[in-house]
Amino acid sequence: MKFEIITLFPELIEVYAKNGIIGRAVENKLFELEYVLLRDYSEDKHKKVDDYPYGGGPGMLLRPEPMFRALDAIKKHNSYIIYLSPKGSLFNQNKAKELSTKEHIILIPGHYEGIDQRIIDKYVDEEISVGDYVLTSGELPALLIVDAVGRLLKGVLGSEESSKEESHSQNLLEYPQYTRPESYRGLDVPEILLSGHHKNIEEWRLFKAIEITLKRRPDMIKDKGIIEKYKELAKKYK
Repeated sequence: MKFEIITLFPELIEVYAKNGIIGRAVENKLFELEYVLLRDYSEDKHKKVDDYPYGGGPGMLLRPEPMFRALDAIKKHNSYIIYLSPKGSLFNQNKAKELSTKEHIILIPGHYEGIDQRIIDKYVDEEISVGDYVLTSGELPALLIVDAVGRLLKGVLGSEESSKEESHSQNLLEYPQYTRPESYRGLDVPEILLSGHHKNIEEWRLFKAIEITLKRRPDMIKDKGIIEKYKELAKKYK
């Protein structure tokens, strides 16, 4: 797997690529994370890559020429090109899993008021939004996708169970977790977690996961069987 980000702010990519779990994965060659500086593909003497929109309106747009040249230079037969856009489909865990099967992902962060539509029409395979809010640039959303997708790749996390049991992996939010000490300032770890009874612990965690999801993100629950399971477990763990 290789990620390439076409950017105006390479420093953001460099810092991220050298730190944390993603940094270790890159260092250990579990996947590649590189960037392309868009200004390198500008033929303007000032390395300008933006201009005013035809028809008027506020802000600036990224011009097609530098982006066309950059994409022509790096795209391959197996490249999947994503434009980070408020108009895109909403990014979620299922999309992260889908993208984790790609071999080469090129990410185009949005800037200013967007990019020339011809770039989208010619090159972009998919437009993705990371949420219904506005940011100053698309580098953070691009890195968010790298993180969410990259951590699903084999060997990136210390334990494959980590990615299987966490929030959103089974369309449920994650259950509460505790560590030592057993009691702190009058707050105790639930007795069931100290019982050593693995089946009961597993059931309790499922119950709490469903409970939290129903309270905070009921839209995530599509399977009516989950509700029935919750009612069943509530008799034992409520």
